[in-house]
Amino acid sequence: MSTEHASTGATPNTDFHREGGCACGHVRYRMQAAPMIVHACHCRWCQRETGSAFVINALIEAVHVPLLQGEVELVDTPSASGRGQKIARCPRCRIALWSHYPRGGPAVCFVRVGTLDDPDACPPDVHIYTDSKQPWLSLPDGARAYAEFYDVPSVWPISSLQRMAALRGPAT
Repeated sequence: MSTEHASTGATPNTDFHREGGCACGHVRYRMQAAPMIVHACHCRWCQRETGSAFVINALIEAVHVPLLQGEVELVDTPSASGRGQKIARCPRCRIALWSHYPRGGPAVCFVRVGTLDDPDACPPDVHIYTDSKQPWLSLPDGARAYAEFYDVPSVWPISSLQRMAALRGPAT
C-alpha cells in the first residue's frame, strides 16, 4: 500500500483529508481518513460504466465520507456479479461519486478517485481484473496486478483488515 495513505493501526489515519465533488458543484464531500485500499479495476463492466479503460476506487468507511453540501441520489445499477451496486450520483449532473457494493453494503464507500480535487493523493494500490485490461494500456513496473480479484487477507494491510472487521462487528 502506498505510504502516502497507508494506515498504521486499526484506527484509520484521520490526518488524511481530501475533498471532492461532482462536475456541477452541487455535491461536495470530504474523505476524513485514508482509504483502506485503492483499486484500479479493469473489468469490462467498469469500462462500460465509466466509458473509460478502468476506474480507480478508494475503499473507505462511509462514516468517513460526510457530505459538505448537496445530496446524492443512490441509483441501483446492475453489476457483473449479478448482485448489483448502488451508485451515489449527483442528482443534477449525474456524476458518479462513489458506489456501495453488496459485500460492504452501505458501510463502505468505493469513492471514485477522479472526483477528488486532488486525485493524485490516491494512486492505485492494486490493479484488478487485468485479464480484460485494454491491451494498449501498460501497467507501471512493479504494480500489483491480478487477472481477476484477489485474496483480500493476503493483499490488504493488517490495519485495513482490522478496519473492515470493525465495520462488520463481532462474529456471531
